[in-house]
Amino acid sequence: MNYVTPLDVSPSIEVMTALSVDPGSHEPRPALLGTLPKLRRADGSPIRVLVVDDERALTNLVTMALRYEEWEVDVAHDGRQAVAKFGEDRPDAVVLDIMMPDIDGLHVLQRLREQCTRTPVLFLTARDAVRDRVTGLTSGADDYMTKPFSLDELVARLRGLIRRVADGMRPDDEKLQVGDLTLQASTREVIRDGDIIELTATEFDLLNFMMRNPRRVLSREEILQGVWNYSFGGKTSIVDLYISYLRKKIDVDRDPMINTVRGVGYQLRPR
Repeated sequence: MNYVTPLDVSPSIEVMTALSVDPGSHEPRPALLGTLPKLRRADGSPIRVLVVDDERALTNLVTMALRYEEWEVDVAHDGRQAVAKFGEDRPDAVVLDIMMPDIDGLHVLQRLREQCTRTPVLFLTARDAVRDRVTGLTSGADDYMTKPFSLDELVARLRGLIRRVADGMRPDDEKLQVGDLTLQASTREVIRDGDIIELTATEFDLLNFMMRNPRRVLSREEILQGVWNYSFGGKTSIVDLYISYLRKKIDVDRDPMINTVRGVGYQLRPR
């Protein structure tokens, strides 16, 4: 029996590579990313992921890839089903399409956030315009991937999102301060010059990383690895996007703290 392991998947579900597995073997199937340590819940139970897409062939392939990681996968093929399953199962992450026949993914996300603000949501969609990406991320999604996509990158991004949420739930009374900017890890509260600043989960993680490295010039690749826990071929545009979001919240009507170092990256410097 051949288990098909798609590495590059287009909207028409083109399978590029197949991995043969002996069905009589008692050896566990290899994880898609090879030798990375297994990711499990704090109680040792498997990670649970909800995959939402009306294209059944795609959900089958994504399900297979995630099960290679020994994760549990539930699938919904429309928005109403997704909202119901999210409430029942409380997954550790959600992979969500935007274009669906009943409720679009943006409205599904809004309803999921009403139930739980911390569960990471990754949009996986054919909408690849910059405007669509900005809309998806500013609506509360934690990450955004476009079709065609690489399944190993999808798995890596999900691992990063799940790990960040798990790390954020650990007791931590640490308080960071850079100039007039403070960050309280335990409450996820950010204050500048006495004003409370509301940040999304990803914006908070990015600021947290930069505040742990004040005055240091951080390359885009270093930020990508430190915040998103992956690095793929110099595709660092998501770093620039989130830096722009942070600037609008941290630096607006104030002396700027986030500086661009041309050709290198970014620096958080107190004023």
